Amino acid sequence: MRDARLPRMKTLEEFDFSESPKISAAEIRELAEGGYVERAEPVLFVGECGTGKTHLMTGLCVAACRQKRRVRFATTAGLANELVEAKHQLQLRRVLARWARYELIAIDEVGYVPLADVGAEFLFQVIAERAEKAAVVMTTNLPFSEWTQVIPNARLCKALLDRVTDRAHIIETGNDSYRFRRTVEKRQKRTT
Repeated sequence: MRDARLPRMKTLEEFDFSESPKISAAEIRELAEGGYVERAEPVLFVGECGTGKTHLMTGLCVAACRQKRRVRFATTAGLANELVEAKHQLQLRRVLARWARYELIAIDEVGYVPLADVGAEFLFQVIAERAEKAAVVMTTNLPFSEWTQVIPNARLCKALLDRVTDRAHIIETGNDSYRFRRTVEKRQKRTT
């Protein structure tokens, strides 16, 4: 669990599916059983911020850790920065090899921070090396048609999407932020 470097410990049992009617609890429970990891199938959570993407991804990571699988979490920018730094320190091959050893990697926040060309190339390299061999879970706030905002090289972006969507479980989490809703409800309770 410590090696996974999860940002916060969030489990699927803690997720309130009644707050997110677009998300199928049955589908998430099935994923938590781990078959997608064995079959090296990607999982993509797509939706606006505050819709539970990171919570669900973290919950799948916790479930995989409980099954004794090697898991690693990173933000997209964090992964790209780690690989760029490794290149400057002449450690890129070693760092890429370490990422390849994880049975499941979780890449959060594709779409929040545009990547420089070299960072986008490294992200592609990590994804391409895992294609059909090892599982990846990703979250994004952008529809796939807008990923060129993050990965400006259109051909590279298309190739990355081709690999990450192949046989993927694509789960749309919606547009309504539960955090914003929670704040509004709290404010309304105070005024009544």
